[in-house]
Amino acid sequence: MTNHPLEKQMGGASLVDDEKEAEPKGGLLQQHCGWFGRNLLLALTILGGSVLGLLLRYVPDLNSDMLMLVSFPGDILMRMLKMLILPLIISSLITGLAGLDARSSGRMGTRAMVYYISTTVIAAMLGVILVLGIHPGNPKLRSIQSNAGPNNPEVSSLDAFLDLIRNLFPENLIQACFQQVQTVVKKVSVSVSNQTEPVAINRKTLELKWGMNVLGLIGFFITFGICMGKLGERGKIMSEFFNILNEIIMKMVSMIMWYSPVGIASLICGKIAAIGDLEAVAQQLGMYMVTVIIGLIIHGGVVLPLIFFSVTRKNPFTFYSGIFQAWITALGTASR
Repeated sequence: MTNHPLEKQMGGASLVDDEKEAEPKGGLLQQHCGWFGRNLLLALTILGGSVLGLLLRYVPDLNSDMLMLVSFPGDILMRMLKMLILPLIISSLITGLAGLDARSSGRMGTRAMVYYISTTVIAAMLGVILVLGIHPGNPKLRSIQSNAGPNNPEVSSLDAFLDLIRNLFPENLIQACFQQVQTVVKKVSVSVSNQTEPVAINRKTLELKWGMNVLGLIGFFITFGICMGKLGERGKIMSEFFNILNEIIMKMVSMIMWYSPVGIASLICGKIAAIGDLEAVAQQLGMYMVTVIIGLIIHGGVVLPLIFFSVTRKNPFTFYSGIFQAWITALGTASR
């Protein structure tokens, strides 16, 4: 007995609806499996490095030379990553801005500067609030600092802000690749006319400290990319050069990522194995770790998603799930 055509259409429609309802579930499950598959190697790398570091602690004759050999692959990884920071910043910024018109480039550069400065200020304020609230480390330092008074003046927040502006405009571009300006307070001896012996006073001076001036380099190369984009046809030769440079650097980054599991495992293993008394160190640094983790959770899980959502009006966690591997890699290699 055949079914009525209407029943066939209804049955076919119901089957189609069932398939449509089943597809998102299977697709969602497949997405989760794909996410676990992509990050499985990184998770096993961190877990393996931690377990191996704990096992090395039971080796009776574990000397400094053996620890150096264990950490050596991780040291090579960090050197390779630091080696590519400067050319990666140069090539990515210039190629990204040279292809835009002047108005878009200026808007993007301004947004990049505002984002960098605002997130830095927010992170610094959050760190100060958490340290004053939790006070990690020795709790006796609070009473010692309160009783000490202003005998040891430190650099004010105004000096730190002015240092930020100074680093935005480096006086030497090559020097900015490995040094940045910082205000320090030093005691200097000053001779007074009515006294025979010199008097020690605190004086603020500018010093160069080791560390790449990323803010100054970003500001310079954003300006460089905008000016190169304004040249039009005459700037195409330079634009092609930086496009090729960017492709070469990205290929080098891909090559380093193949080596990264060995380097990350080596770093974690060496750090854990080098700790003398693990229990004592864990007790001493416990509150510090809690403070840092709370700060990272608030800044990375609340502040940055709010900024992303306020600008794009999109789900921020979908975007951040795509860079989860970069987050874990930074967390595993930032112990230095």
